[in-house]
Amino acid sequence: MNYSVEDYKSRIISHYSSVWDGDFQERKWLKGPIMQVVPHLSILEYKPYSSREMWTYATCGMSTHTHKFPIEVHIFSSIQDDSIIELLSAVCYYHNVESNLDLGNTVNFGRSWQGSSELSFGLLSLPYLDGPNLETLRWNNSNDIHFYWLIPITKKEVAYKKEFGLEALEAKFEANDFNYLNPNRKSVI
Repeated sequence: MNYSVEDYKSRIISHYSSVWDGDFQERKWLKGPIMQVVPHLSILEYKPYSSREMWTYATCGMSTHTHKFPIEVHIFSSIQDDSIIELLSAVCYYHNVESNLDLGNTVNFGRSWQGSSELSFGLLSLPYLDGPNLETLRWNNSNDIHFYWLIPITKKEVAYKKEFGLEALEAKFEANDFNYLNPNRKSVI
């Protein structure tokens, strides 16, 4: 069966909307090379709502409907932050030009996540806050789209994950009750 980019994006938006309430705005980062590489990419910005008091930013079209293992990512913020549109666009560029990202991978943001934060890397993790309802969308008979949580982390946390593995780092997060919304949180390592 032949799918269009519009079909693909429409299914992604419907999937997000089935999990997250509230209004969203479709945003694009128009600077840099991202629009030449992935012209259909948009970032969905979800406002906080009654049961979720944080901003949610989610890629829509990070992978194309032709990727063998398509993924989309989302990140949370305590504030509305236009710089996250750029950050997610850069992650998408990396995914399409440098390396197909997947669960457990880390990416270098090339800058702080927010302000002068030490969190300058992102970890692709399961969407623990939303669970299986968000994690997988059946796209066609041979492919699923996977939805991962992009968690801002420190350089020390990246090194720890490389040495001891994803589960060990996530156990450290859990043991330290880390605040994933705090851009000024200290490393759990």
